[in-house]
Amino acid sequence: MTDPATGFLWFLAFLFSTTVHEAMHAWAAMRGGDLTAYHGGQVSLSPLPHIQREPIGMLVLPLLTALTQGWAIGWASAPYDPYWAARYPKRAALMAAAGPVGNLILAATAFLLLKVGLTSGMFAAPSHVSFSGVVEATSAGVPEFAAALLSIFLMLNVLLFAFNLLPLPPLDGAAVLGLVLPRDKAIALQQFTHQPWIQILGIAIAWKFFPLLSRPLFAFVLALLHPAESYQ
Repeated sequence: MTDPATGFLWFLAFLFSTTVHEAMHAWAAMRGGDLTAYHGGQVSLSPLPHIQREPIGMLVLPLLTALTQGWAIGWASAPYDPYWAARYPKRAALMAAAGPVGNLILAATAFLLLKVGLTSGMFAAPSHVSFSGVVEATSAGVPEFAAALLSIFLMLNVLLFAFNLLPLPPLDGAAVLGLVLPRDKAIALQQFTHQPWIQILGIAIAWKFFPLLSRPLFAFVLALLHPAESYQ
């Protein structure tokens, strides 16, 4: 049975992590000369402009899945000028990369705080691990809350980072390929990946393929966090 408190933590973590992801897209676009997202209010760590743009993906669906399934899923987007992207494909690729980088920063921050907690004795390696519990608190109260929240932030952002970097449209990984392609090929890639049927196919493939990566990713994170432990 889903624990509503844990589900709500997943929702809060999703809301903040997705806000950071989209704000990073918007900030990178602004730095690259496209002010579309800036004028839309997306260069902000406030979730409100992002919720206003995608209320179903940012609020309704993640809250519903968090409270019924125990984990949150949804989507968000930051507007940009496609003519700017076609004129500056490398800048557009950097804009795409900025979102996952934001998730990586959040994951690294959570990881470091968990390591500090383990070193100080506030946390310990658990006998049973889950995405919501990569450590366990050694005392009740605030340490229990911190253990759950940091575990969720770590795993959610690792998964968001990896999922969004899959080289499949409309995920960021497809656009990031423009960083290593010649200009004409990068522009051709933009045109190809913006076709609706290609994006639908890309999401379907990613949704089918990504679960195969989640277990190795989880094992990798656990090995870094608890190098002396062995989890099956």
